[in-house]
Amino acid sequence: MNVLIVEDEKRTAQRLEKLLKEYDPTIRVLAQLPGVAKAVAWFADSANIRPDLLFLDIHLEDGSGFQLIEQAGLTLPIIFTTAYDEYTLQAFKTNSVDYLLKPIDPDELGAAIDKFRSRQPTPDLSVLRALLGQLGPVSSAPAGYKERFMITIGQKIRSIEIVEVAYFFFQDKSTWLTTQEGQNLSIEYSLDKLTTLMDPARFFRVNRAFLVSLESIQTIHAFSGSKLKLDLLPKSRTDVFVSGDRITPFKEWLGK
Repeated sequence: MNVLIVEDEKRTAQRLEKLLKEYDPTIRVLAQLPGVAKAVAWFADSANIRPDLLFLDIHLEDGSGFQLIEQAGLTLPIIFTTAYDEYTLQAFKTNSVDYLLKPIDPDELGAAIDKFRSRQPTPDLSVLRALLGQLGPVSSAPAGYKERFMITIGQKIRSIEIVEVAYFFFQDKSTWLTTQEGQNLSIEYSLDKLTTLMDPARFFRVNRAFLVSLESIQTIHAFSGSKLKLDLLPKSRTDVFVSGDRITPFKEWLGK
């Protein structure tokens, strides 16, 4: 079976490919593509093998999965991958398509593949248009902000509510979520992606490595040269400074 992955989070795409190979070593991933433009170009190239199944993120770096379907004229079976958890997504399962919530659960992935193999559904564009309309503008970020994370810890999946999150940070080529209790959990999102998913009234990107909640800021130290250092609670692994170009918007954010 030939599979194509269209996903703007590289680590998520890599993990999906790994899970596919673990589920069925005969599955061949033709490519991992990050956005609409590159995927449209890929489908337009007659030299590329047509996939049997497409794994498609709803929101991509340059548009939406639905835009890809329309622009490339796709009629092949699709499994959507998404960070949404609204009940409206259940409709995808009853309209000849399927979806997987991130982070992708191996058992749910296997069930989706089994469904594809037994039914091999093709998308109904009119139904998809209506369903995606319920989720917000197709060319923008999700209308609502993320309410929780489902994080795999060993053999278990734990639900972390946003109110439990102190801050996010990037270190050792991984993104980490720090809970209010001080537990550090690895998550499959880049800080850039998280910045769009978090409520900006509660979270602020202070530098390239930290996205902090208002509640996590314990003390702000002002240094000469307009430098700001933050003491976070729980205590961070490294010193946290507000980047120079973000000091003014950071102060405005604090004053709201």
